[in-house]
Amino acid sequence: MIQLFNLKEKFAQFHEHWTPKIAGELNGQYVKLVKAQGELIWHSHEDEDELFWILKGTFYMDFRDRTVTLNPGDILIVPKGVEHLPRTGEEEVWLVLFEPKATKHTGEIEHERTVKMQDWV
Repeated sequence: MIQLFNLKEKFAQFHEHWTPKIAGELNGQYVKLVKAQGELIWHSHEDEDELFWILKGTFYMDFRDRTVTLNPGDILIVPKGVEHLPRTGEEEVWLVLFEPKATKHTGEIEHERTVKMQDWV
């Protein structure tokens, strides 16, 4: 099945922060859209790498030894097993995630922000 979608139209379909929405699927991976504001939680993914592609706003990824600042058009790949804290400033950030279908939202950490069932948009 050929998949074609417009990112702006997909982002217009939801408003929740830190609640990934699945927009597509390829090679055992999901393409997820996220609106982010504030911070998520410290976590890692022991078996999966994650790709973060920033579309709108300034995004920060804290690691235990440094912080990486990302702007629209930037891509960051977090290797499996690396603890990280995704966060933003005061503005809303739009980002795309590429990650294996089995990836849990906050790794093995259970938190009030953990999303167990991710919806399609």
